[in-house]
Amino acid sequence: MSEENIGGEEGIIEERRKKLQILRDKNKAYVNDFLKDHYAKSLHEENDSFSKEELEKKNITGISVAGRVVLMRVMGNASFATVRDSSGDIQIYVSKNTIDIDLYEDFKTWDLGDIIGVKGKLFKTKTDELTIEADEVTLITKSIRPMPDKFKGLSDIETRYRQRYLDLMSNEEQKVVFLNRTKVIESVRDSLKQRNFVEVETPMMHPIPGGAVARPFVTQHNALDRELFLRIAPELYLKRLLVGGFERVFELNRSFRNEGLSTKHNPEFTMLEYYEAYTTLDNTIEFTENMIKRACEEINQSLAITWGEDELDLSNFKKASLLDLVLEYNPSLNKDDLNKMGGKELLELFESSVEEKLIQPTFVIGYPVEVSPLSRRNNENPDIADRFELFIGGKEIANGFCELNDPDDQAERFRDQVKAKDTGDKEAMSFDEDYVTALEHGMPPAVGVGIGIDRLVMLITNKTSIRDVILFPQLKS
Repeated sequence: MSEENIGGEEGIIEERRKKLQILRDKNKAYVNDFLKDHYAKSLHEENDSFSKEELEKKNITGISVAGRVVLMRVMGNASFATVRDSSGDIQIYVSKNTIDIDLYEDFKTWDLGDIIGVKGKLFKTKTDELTIEADEVTLITKSIRPMPDKFKGLSDIETRYRQRYLDLMSNEEQKVVFLNRTKVIESVRDSLKQRNFVEVETPMMHPIPGGAVARPFVTQHNALDRELFLRIAPELYLKRLLVGGFERVFELNRSFRNEGLSTKHNPEFTMLEYYEAYTTLDNTIEFTENMIKRACEEINQSLAITWGEDELDLSNFKKASLLDLVLEYNPSLNKDDLNKMGGKELLELFESSVEEKLIQPTFVIGYPVEVSPLSRRNNENPDIADRFELFIGGKEIANGFCELNDPDDQAERFRDQVKAKDTGDKEAMSFDEDYVTALEHGMPPAVGVGIGIDRLVMLITNKTSIRDVILFPQLKS
């Protein structure tokens, strides 16, 4: 009787539990002694090019694979099944001529979703399909619940996010996204190491929230009887390392911001921050551009990519000032109008009228110091920070600036942040006295950059929701 005819999902589960009980009675449930020596992908790469006759002459035996059964064609004396492991799919052929007859009869009762082990010989079928002729099959893990429908897939988006294991089980395309996420991270890490950056780890629980303008998560340390804050950014600790003598450092790890959920925001996200002493803003802009290009090419083999509805050319990064962009996209305003605005008001105008229109890669420079509390002032215009933000597809991808290493200027800006906090700005920074003390010991001139890895992966893999590139995104109850 097919599973479709035994009373829906609850009937399927009941039937499979009966099979599991038989395995328990025989002490064969959840075995842990099968050794896997081969992967589906490597078997295909090494043997797909051989003809049926060539493969037969090679007599490749002793092949050992394990994985989940995703397809079964059960017949009287012989059956075919497809086994999926972490690398891909491989077909197996099971016959009562090559395995014990009782075992073959058991095999015919196994279900889609079961995890099995197979040992045998490679051959090709009449349709030229690489296949393992089994001389041994083992039911390793009994699947009690049925897999998602192989044709409909996992159509409910909420289920895909909440039960990611089902999404990965049934959606090979989504699995590739997360494999590519790993490749993107490996690529940026390699770019940094080739430039002699040192990877470090800094605290995730901070005594004072800082490093960015955002609302923190608050927790309690019972033994110390004090509040701690999940880090908003690793910035202030990484710059302490510049003071200590590290000249090129980076960290790839989690940051936390107590903000809303959206297709662009997750309260827990992966941040790359890197700091280089004795360099210029322009040099860092060039390095950042090349690092992103390299990661994109390694995944897409091209710099001409699609992101949502936009066609992007990552071979051409532009640079423009914030003031010029605001004027360009607000033709009713002039420079005098903008000069009358406060720095925060100007930034809000930029964010509301310009940001989402920056589709092609654009480094925006010339940010007001007032909204850049950790950035060094520009030598020619002290009201402007030596800072850039990179926008692609209308979204911020990176934020970088020449670091403020004047302890007195930094202390004054911290005081301004404290005033803003006292007047109700919940995202404003606190006064970090130890950081100011560190600067008083002397920090070399440096440029630092933060890149949201999740958004970078979204860009490179053509995903428009951050939930599609985070394995287990935060969701509403």
